[in-house]
Order: sequence, then C-alpha cells, then structure tokens
Amino acid sequence: MADRKGISGQPHTAISAFEPPQKPKRNKYAFACAILASMTSILLGYDIGVMSGAGLYIQEDLKISDVKLEVLMGILNVYSLIGSAAAGRTSDWIGRRYTIVLASAIFFVGALLMGFATSYAFLMVGRFVAGIGVGYALMIAPVYTAELSPASSRGFLTSFPDMFINAGILLGYVSNYAFSKLPLNLGWRLMLGIGGVPSVFLAVGVLAMPESPRWLVLQGRLGEPKKVLDRTSDSKEEALLRLADIKEAAGIPPECNDDVVAVPKRSHGEDVWRELLLHPTPTVRHILICGVGIHFFQQTSGIDAVVLYSPKIFGKAGITSQSHKLLATVSVGFVKTMFILVATFLLDRVGRRPLLLSSNQHRGKGMIVSLASLGIALTIIDHSDTKLIWAIALAIVSVLAYVATFSIGMGPITWVYSAEIFPLRLRAQGTSIGVAVNRVMSGTISMTFLSFSKAITIGGAFFVYMGVAIAGFVFLYTLFPETQGKPSKKCRSCLGPSLSGDPLGGNWKRTSRLTVTAKVTATLTVTVRSSWVH
Repeated sequence: MADRKGISGQPHTAISAFEPPQKPKRNKYAFACAILASMTSILLGYDIGVMSGAGLYIQEDLKISDVKLEVLMGILNVYSLIGSAAAGRTSDWIGRRYTIVLASAIFFVGALLMGFATSYAFLMVGRFVAGIGVGYALMIAPVYTAELSPASSRGFLTSFPDMFINAGILLGYVSNYAFSKLPLNLGWRLMLGIGGVPSVFLAVGVLAMPESPRWLVLQGRLGEPKKVLDRTSDSKEEALLRLADIKEAAGIPPECNDDVVAVPKRSHGEDVWRELLLHPTPTVRHILICGVGIHFFQQTSGIDAVVLYSPKIFGKAGITSQSHKLLATVSVGFVKTMFILVATFLLDRVGRRPLLLSSNQHRGKGMIVSLASLGIALTIIDHSDTKLIWAIALAIVSVLAYVATFSIGMGPITWVYSAEIFPLRLRAQGTSIGVAVNRVMSGTISMTFLSFSKAITIGGAFFVYMGVAIAGFVFLYTLFPETQGKPSKKCRSCLGPSLSGDPLGGNWKRTSRLTVTAKVTATLTVTVRSSWVH
C-alpha cells in the first residue's frame, strides 16, 4: 500500500513520461496547399462523369456505333499516358507548381476542342489534348502533395486527389442532368466544353502555392525549402529531419547549410530506372510489385465500367426514361463522393491497411459481394420476360454498395500507397509506373465494356470483375503493410517481408528504428502501469 501511495502521490512525474505524445493539430497551411494541388484531379473526374451521360447524346447525334462510343469514352485514359510519362521530366525541369499550371492549361484547350467538335474525328482530337492534361495532373498532384505533407497528415492529404476525382465525377453527372433538356446538338457540347472553366481558376490559384521543398533542394536552393518545411511540418524538429532526408537523397552533405549550394550532377533518372526495373533488390522488387499491383487491381475490379456506363447499366436494369437514368447516375456520384469523404477522415485514424481490406471484405458487404449481387440481378433481369421490381431495386442498391465500398478503401488508398510506399529517391519514377498501369487498365476496361458485356452478357461481365476482386483481396492481404505515420526515407521503413511477421499482416523485412522505439515504449508503459495497479 505504501508503494502504491508513493507512486500515486506523484502520478504526473512517474507516469507522464510514458504517456504517448498528443497528436499534433492539423497543419492548415499544408492542408490548403494540398487542396489546391489536388483540385487538378477534378479535371479527370469531370471528364469521366460527364462522358457517361454525354456519350448517350453523342452516339445519337453523330450516329456512331457502340464500338466507336466505347473507344471515345475510354481513349482519354490511354492518351493520358503521354502526359504521365512527360510529367516527371517536366516537373524536374520547371518545378511541381508550374507543371500543375501546365496540366490545367492543356486540359482547358482540350475541353474547348471537344465543346466545338463537329465530327467524331474532331472530338477525338479534343480527347487527345485533354488526355495529356489529365496525365500531367494525375502524376504531379499526389507527388507534390506527398512532398509537402507532414507525416502525421500524409494519408489524409494524399487522399485528396482521389477525393477530387470523385467530386469531379459528381459534377459531371450533375452537368449531364442539367444540360439534358437542351437541343441534342447543343447539350453534349456544353457538357464537355464547360469542363474547361475550372482549369482556369485552378491555374491561377496554384500560383499562390509554394514550390515543392524537394524540387527546391534539387536546384540547390536550400534557403527556400527551409521556410516551406517550417510552415508545412508539425514541429521545427520534423522540419529539420525532413530537410536532412531530402538533402541525403539529393546527395548534398549534411553540413551544407548555405542558402545556395552546388548540387551533384544527377543523371536523368537512368540510375533510378535501373534500380527499379533492371537490378532491383528484393526490397525494391517487393515495393514495385505492391505499387503496380494495387493500381492494377483498382481498375480491373470494374470501377470505371460502373462509373462510366452507369446510364447503360441502369438501362439494362429496366429504367427506360433517359432523365431517370441520369438522375440515378447522380445518386451514384453522390454516394461515391460521400464515402470518399469518410475514407479521407479515417485514413490517419484507422490506418491504410484496415480500410484497404475492408473495401474488399468487410463482414460480407464489400466489393466482392456487391459485384456478385449486381451480376445476379442483371442476369435475372436479362432472362426474365416480365419487369421484376425487386431485381431492378437489387441492381441499383448493388451499384451504390459497390461504389461505396470501393470509395472507402480501394479508391483513395491506392493513391496514398503510391505516394508513401516508394522511398524518396524512387518516388517520381515509381509513381509514374503505377499511374501508367492504372491508366492502361482503366482504358482497357472502358474501351471493352460494351463489347465484353455483349459477348458474355452484362451480368457475366460483373461476375468476371468479382473474380478479379477476389484475386485482388488475396494479393493485398498477403503483400501489403501498414504505412501510417512511417517516414518515407530512403528504404528505411516499410521495406520487405519479415521472417518474424507483423501483427498487422504486413510482414516487413526491416522495421524502422522509430517503430522499434514505439514498441519498446509501449511495452515499458504497460509494465509500469501494471506494477502501479498491482
């Protein structure tokens, strides 16, 4: 009893040292910069959303076949590869900030071309230009945001691009419904052309943002990144650690602290590509497989088929009114946007891995089950001679459940992992590979869905997507770690499978010193508190 009183008499001195540090407040400056950068992604979302409805009117106005329509719908994803491939070199040349401005300008030109298109060929030219702008935006927004974000908010902030993609999709759906009553030859042109308006405001707003601290260091301008990191970090100590990491990756000695220094001449990424693709270590190979695999399974689970062809799916489900199809599609965009907001606020509370796996299997109500129920409902409707209200309702609910479960896990986590999983030195090139795979698979799904659903029925197509989602769950469960709060230093943490195993299922080979320290501190805390109670 004496011991207990003695300790309890000084609770703040004996125990408080073992209390975990309080979570820092959200960095408002980094938050604002991430919003502005990520809003570039709204351009892709708007195009996806608006094409779902505009495609119906384009097909009727220009008298094009289903094959030409699906190529028109999905070709932007393939064109975006050009922008994604060029974005890395461009951003190293002119900086992250001006690359975002360039992306907005290119998309603006593409939107105008599509809005004034008089033929299918003219429309394809506009899609080509807009696709390049989208590719730039997809590549640079998550990279810039990750380079600017403090570790405590990195998941929250790097999920913004996907959040704005979904907001753009919703705006595109609303635009479809708003302009659907206009004359046929005018409505779809306004739907497409008005998408260039946000890009003007984005280009102007981005000029108020700071440049990426990593890019500034690579230019030898050490005075400026110090100021940026001080404003975007949770503490002065974190700012110094982040600066030291960036200097190490750039080959600048730690003792160099002048405002302007000479940066060792670097190759144009040849060494990085060699390390990533030609001679990767087991650790880097594991990272690359994870970075590419998550993008592959995100798209091949059929999300673009649902988002891009929602009016067609609802038509197959039995909704005959064009207005009702578009209104039901707006509900898809609304649900998708709401759940992406939920995921955004849970990322740094729950962690990446739990949300990612919940997207595929969460008490039987994830993507897999919703795809299965959608396939069943559409198959029953397809083989029924009468209108089955319950089957139509099941199809609509299944679509909404699918986009909800996708948006709370696989949707945002894919972009967060891409930004976090690659070490700083390999991030730009590693992210570009992931984005390339993402766009290729998105284009493949978008440009084959109508033909695929005709070949094996629309219900059969969703059964195939369900099979892919099952394979994706196995892949994610066995290979992926938790990266929440881990510093993205040069292969220091989150690298490679561990022989000992990880309680989260990540099974990483080398655990960072920060993680080990945290576990030791937790153990000490439990020990001290246990002795105090007993």
